[in-house]
Amino acid sequence: MLDIKYIKENPEEVIARLAVKGKDAREDIERILALDAQRRALIVEGETLKAEQNKTNKLIPQMKREGKDTAPIFAQLKALGDRAKALGDQLKEVEVQLTGVMLGLPNLPDPDLKAGGKENNEPLRYWGEKRVFDFEPKNHVDLCTSLGLIDYDRGTKLSGSGFWIYRGMGARLEWALLNYFIDTHLADGYELILPPHMLEYECGVTAGQFPKFADEVYKIENPTDNRMRYMLPTAEAALASLYRNELLTEADFPKKLVSYTPCFRREAGSYRSDERGMVRGHQFNKVEMFQYTLPEQSDAAFEELVTKAEALVGGLGFHFRTVKLAAEDCSASMARTYDIEINIPSMNGYKEVSSVSNARDYQARRGNIRVKRENGKTEFVHTLNGSGLATSRILPALVEQNQTADGSVIVPEVLRKYLGVDVIKNGK
Repeated sequence: MLDIKYIKENPEEVIARLAVKGKDAREDIERILALDAQRRALIVEGETLKAEQNKTNKLIPQMKREGKDTAPIFAQLKALGDRAKALGDQLKEVEVQLTGVMLGLPNLPDPDLKAGGKENNEPLRYWGEKRVFDFEPKNHVDLCTSLGLIDYDRGTKLSGSGFWIYRGMGARLEWALLNYFIDTHLADGYELILPPHMLEYECGVTAGQFPKFADEVYKIENPTDNRMRYMLPTAEAALASLYRNELLTEADFPKKLVSYTPCFRREAGSYRSDERGMVRGHQFNKVEMFQYTLPEQSDAAFEELVTKAEALVGGLGFHFRTVKLAAEDCSASMARTYDIEINIPSMNGYKEVSSVSNARDYQARRGNIRVKRENGKTEFVHTLNGSGLATSRILPALVEQNQTADGSVIVPEVLRKYLGVDVIKNGK
């Protein structure tokens, strides 16, 4: 959520910056200003009415002592009470409307971001060399099938399209990747969190996914109450609410968290022909990095997360690139995002395997997460997240980039201690 004080003081700047993100916010900003003015007027009127009620109440004892008729006073108090209730109801309605419009605004993009969408994304650096084959390479679907790593047909039989089953060495390879990621984060001092996979609606609001994207998740009906729960699309949705409605101390920072979860996404729409197999699915595994920082630590924390994601991908020996996203390609909640994109040979291009983002104080405002400074000042914290990493594109890139002419796959050195083999052949 944006700072309403900042909106009131800089309405044209807010409109201009959101336009860079592809959002025409003029009507929303004008409505926010009008609703806020109405809210403040109602508060003033309510306070004036309360003062009048108190003043009138004080007259009753004196009138009783003087033997005067108090019926008119009580009638006046009833009228004042009715008016106060009507004002209170009106204030609540205005505040609901104001909150609704505020929640619908995306985050302000950082000033240095380019306008527009994917066409203006900026590759910052490239790592490693593209694999050059001296034989006709297979795609990851054929490799995983021939080696017995993934069972696509039975995954579809169990759950429908967009699902798969890891089998044998494929399951072990998936688990080896997750262990490699988590071990690296633990060595860097991150706290491991295993959150619930089913979350309350408020978690989506805090993360910035709801109300706008509430239809893009798997919702769960609860027969015992009417609360909406949903399957988390990423651990960020849980971690962003870990300290919701809490006041932290300066000594608590930074908080560096890492979490492993399966992620559940509807992925509505048809897939392109080059997105077969595991590249887009309804359920996939991901290790997520998350930080709570003081505002002045925010930029350094972002660079740390980017460096960590790059190191994880580089440790697997991949050719990849780091891309600075244009404003419109950043998600609604984020002020800036860098993607780590890996080369998958059969796709003739790059696919994102890690997204590192800084939400600034946007999520903290939605979740009321604050820090009390040593000088007594209270302010909202900053939140950042980054994939560290998702496996559903790492594994396809791994088998494609490391395949050999005989159809086997060379295991990256960092994974060999988990698998106990250097080469995967026929599912072994």
